[in-house]
Amino acid sequence: MMRKTDDLKVKIFMDGADIESIKSRGASFPFVKGFTTNPTLMRKAGVGDYQSFAKQAISAACGLPISFEVFSDEFDDMGRQARIIASWGPNAYVKIPVTNSKGESSRDLIKSLSKDGISLNVTAILTLGQVKHVAEALDEDVPAIVSVFAGRIADTGRDPVPVMKECLSALKARPNAELLWASPRELLNIVQADEAGCHIITATPGLISKLKLLGKDLEEFSLETVRMFRDDAVAAGFLL
Repeated sequence: MMRKTDDLKVKIFMDGADIESIKSRGASFPFVKGFTTNPTLMRKAGVGDYQSFAKQAISAACGLPISFEVFSDEFDDMGRQARIIASWGPNAYVKIPVTNSKGESSRDLIKSLSKDGISLNVTAILTLGQVKHVAEALDEDVPAIVSVFAGRIADTGRDPVPVMKECLSALKARPNAELLWASPRELLNIVQADEAGCHIITATPGLISKLKLLGKDLEEFSLETVRMFRDDAVAAGFLL
């Protein structure tokens, strides 16, 4: 059966650090339901003022959920940063890494912030065990996102789909926690996330633009590919 964008149940969150892409969601990507970013993406985009960028992005998101990450490595200071980020708007989710850079668990901080009603996006998760620990720490009445980096799991040669299905089961006791498929590599990952039952998948504007290919006729795609090779050879002036 040919799949179309309208058939997808998984919510697509745009991943990046470009204000104009967020602003253009309505016209270019009306099916986008939220946004995520991180310090690495912000640095690559040349963001210099974290708070100024975040507040512009929150405004551009027009009430849709948008996640910003703490960047301290000490849990007390992470908590301070988290409360500042949460104060920027009701649609702001605070990204907390599952551990700090020393490998120390963020579980106690997650529990404290979630208990205080702060919407969290727990990030950089790669194992089922980490998901279970996070689930135990989250308040069952407070919205949360649990971001499992399925793309990085796949980068190690492991199939992320069974892992994501197990993660969903681990979150059953937390009805307000949504499982997010992070770091997708190709359009197929959006279909896989949808079929696995993930609530959310992040995607860059470039990957989102490929959704127009969903269900495309392969014979037609083949012909377009042949024509592309031919046109490029002619444009290059190749001779034999």
